[in-house]
Amino acid sequence: MATHTIGKVSHRGIGFSVVELNDVRHVFAAAAPRCGGTLREQADDALRTIETVIQEEGTRGSIVHQAVFVPDVALIDELRQIIREFYGSELPATSYIPQPPCDGKLLAIEALGVGRGMGEVQIERVSEQLVITRHNDITWYHCAQVVPQGHDVDVYDGTVDAFEQIRSLLGSVQIRFDQVIRTWLYLGGIVDGEGPTQRYKELNRARTDFYREIPFLTDLLPTGRPGRVFPASTGIGTEGRGIMMSAIALATTRSDIVAVPLENPRQTPAFDYDNTYSPMSPKFSRAMALSCGNYATIFISGTASITDSETRHVDDVVGQTHETLTNIEALISEENLARHGLPGLGTTLDGLGLVRVYIKRAADYAATRAACEQRLGELPMIYAVGDVCRPDLLVEIEGIAFSRKTTHPLLDTEQVDFDHLKWKSTVA
Repeated sequence: MATHTIGKVSHRGIGFSVVELNDVRHVFAAAAPRCGGTLREQADDALRTIETVIQEEGTRGSIVHQAVFVPDVALIDELRQIIREFYGSELPATSYIPQPPCDGKLLAIEALGVGRGMGEVQIERVSEQLVITRHNDITWYHCAQVVPQGHDVDVYDGTVDAFEQIRSLLGSVQIRFDQVIRTWLYLGGIVDGEGPTQRYKELNRARTDFYREIPFLTDLLPTGRPGRVFPASTGIGTEGRGIMMSAIALATTRSDIVAVPLENPRQTPAFDYDNTYSPMSPKFSRAMALSCGNYATIFISGTASITDSETRHVDDVVGQTHETLTNIEALISEENLARHGLPGLGTTLDGLGLVRVYIKRAADYAATRAACEQRLGELPMIYAVGDVCRPDLLVEIEGIAFSRKTTHPLLDTEQVDFDHLKWKSTVA
């Protein structure tokens, strides 16, 4: 099994993880306001947390992708202006997600930074929808806040339209849609009816049709890998009735970068679900592992309390949370990575660097958080209220895990002192 490569500094979910991969520092941060009454006051406080983390880690100006969670669509325009003023010319690709933060605040922020000052890193900020990072002959494309161009369209047409917008955004910088490795699909009223069917089922029908002729990641797959390949993904509900997407694509000329879609031995692959769940099955992989020599980054799709293809622990949020975490544990395990051709690159829940927890019912927040902290300990976590894609599912969890083949971790997490952070003491 691989050793962990992560230094984690966090307190009740607010903090950051640091990962050193091929001499480039990656920082993953979660921030929520700890003071302030107005949207501007709370936003300034949360943004100062992000800023101080980045300064502490020597990666100033490096935030390239962020997700901002808000309780009300009506707050987005004001918040977008605040964030534009804060970042100026260093604005990340930013998605505004109408999911209420579970702690009752007006926003929460999840941010990804790619460090400067170690390996050579170039950041190209094309727009607030697209940021490109280049290092070690690897190029990442971060797409955010992609919405259909048409208004008041149905779910099928709106989903196809949003996918076309991602295709166009990537095409503007000469990248193909088949180079996408991770997507997020946000759908208001996800389990509501849509004509004679359900809105999530219509999203799946549109995704199936759009993906039909796309041979994903053929340049990065292991030689001789059989079957269809799909990106890792999360499909999750939001407030309102809108459709919004974000995505990450990857391009490289290196022969040692390998993309391996992972399935879970405890679960039926989502794309093989029978039509009881959706006439067109959800086209995504349970995770996408990117290996580079002795290193692996694992993008974990939205995961729920499902074994085989059945929901478990109906109406028991604690049971569902533990089942979900057990699914993630199995997905990223050494046994499963070895089964997929990546021996030595499996990890445990300790290998998670960032986690996002979607909770259907706000009243379940305390119980869900307690269960997560019991299994995961301290690491950056966002908790947001979001409807899950089945009526009987109460929790969905996604994340990013890291590992490397070595007996010496890159960062000794026991030596990281949370108290040294300036931002911990800046807020009364």
